[in-house]
Amino acid sequence: MPFPSEALSIPRLLKAVANEHGEKPFILSDGAVLRYADAEAASRRLAGALVQSGVGKGTRVGILFSNGPEWVTAWLAATRIGAVAVPINTFQQHKELGWMLRHADIDTLLTTDRLLGNDYLERLERFAPSIAATHAPARILSAELPYLRQVIVWGDARRPWARSSEDFIARGDEIPPAQLEAMEAQVCPSDWLVILYSSGSTAEPKGAIHTHGAMLRHAYNLNSMRDLNGDDIIYSPMPWFWVGGLGFVLISTLHLGAALVVEERFEPGETLAMLARERATVVQGWPHYAKAMAEHPSFQTLDLSSIRAGNLYEVLPSDRKPIDPELRANSLGMTETCGPHTFDRMDATLSEVHRGSFGHSVEGLEHKVADPVTGATLEADASGEICVRGYSLAQGLYKREREEIFDDEGFYHTGDGGRFNADGHLFFEGRLGELIKTAGANVTPREVELALEGLEAVQQAFVIGVAHPDRGENVAAAVVPTPGTTCDAQHLRSLLREEVAVYKVPRHWWVTTSSELPMTDSGKIDKRRLRATLEEKITSGAIA
Repeated sequence: MPFPSEALSIPRLLKAVANEHGEKPFILSDGAVLRYADAEAASRRLAGALVQSGVGKGTRVGILFSNGPEWVTAWLAATRIGAVAVPINTFQQHKELGWMLRHADIDTLLTTDRLLGNDYLERLERFAPSIAATHAPARILSAELPYLRQVIVWGDARRPWARSSEDFIARGDEIPPAQLEAMEAQVCPSDWLVILYSSGSTAEPKGAIHTHGAMLRHAYNLNSMRDLNGDDIIYSPMPWFWVGGLGFVLISTLHLGAALVVEERFEPGETLAMLARERATVVQGWPHYAKAMAEHPSFQTLDLSSIRAGNLYEVLPSDRKPIDPELRANSLGMTETCGPHTFDRMDATLSEVHRGSFGHSVEGLEHKVADPVTGATLEADASGEICVRGYSLAQGLYKREREEIFDDEGFYHTGDGGRFNADGHLFFEGRLGELIKTAGANVTPREVELALEGLEAVQQAFVIGVAHPDRGENVAAAVVPTPGTTCDAQHLRSLLREEVAVYKVPRHWWVTTSSELPMTDSGKIDKRRLRATLEEKITSGAIA
């Protein structure tokens, strides 16, 4: 189906779905229901308040909530007036949070006060002590966060520099409806929609810039190859601050007028009870979630017969499970491509020759496989670096020149290795670089190494990914203590949780001596041998 003209921008799409599906549930969260009409009305009022406070086209607006009604309302409010949304990872510690706020030049932060023991106001002050000198209603001026002007808090705004969301939103009524409509009319497909951050190949994350047109078109196109419809009640734990959750789940659902079941955190028993209570029809996410639910005692006792589709195969009713999951297509995607850039129907069985493949190029996207050394384009069935170009590709990486990002032909070099066969099906062969992919999250080894090396008890640290059957990889670390100090895995894990997001903290630790580490002849760590050593120690039980 051709891309509908009413879906060219968030304000136009939101108006269309609210008119067509206004009374249908959009977000189901802990017994609460946010209908499409509610989402439109709540985001319209918040948008008015943002305009009243000086937010307009191009203003960077940070969004820091768990998946739920507040996240949706904040994102729609910002993007319907042309502001650029910057979804923020809820796992971030103070250094990571502050780095992103500063790098993205965020002007306005919309945030919950706390989430699962994380105190975000405390983390802001810890990174930027100077904001404590700001007293409401003055605009924030902070050298550590030079572009931040206001922080709007859902919950307890217990700092003089933080503004209560209730008081802030009330000001939205002061903006005439005609003013808001005029602003929305000027939001174009080419306008920036979001800056999405992911781990880069170096210690610093990358901010991929995506437009309204690119993200909305891509989610719509992918829907055409998925077994979804407007009556579905969809569950997915993928966070909306990552591209999979935002594009493949939230925007996809918005196009359909379907419903999303969300939760603050995944817990197998509670999640299963929620799926049964809400009569979920589609379940999608990462394999280890399915395994955890299928192994929970309540799985056999709950009525999950409403589930009809999804890629959490172990949770599907027996008559809907694929006979051989490896004959169902996977997909390959990344933040820079709005998610999947190769895809295939998820409800169809592949031929044996395509076992383990990752789909074919999404229509409108083009691939080549390049020699990692020479850059020369390779023929079919030759392995090399996967490169992509086309409509869903990021406009660029924030604060990076375009020439750094794309080659002379406009291709983005993904850092993934693989080959396309003569039929155009991709066979993914792994990362060419060191990036660790663990349970759907990207972890840069050097970022974790730097955090460890900053600890007094650590002299050397080397971080790698080790294979795991359900999570893809686990983060593992080899650590050499500073002479005269003592440290163990538990102590290191506790210290590191204060420095980096929890999913970056190694699950496996080898506290050792320099002489035990595998080194190359030139005196550098041999990470291939280190990986083998750690996997052997984990398998034998020598380390946890």
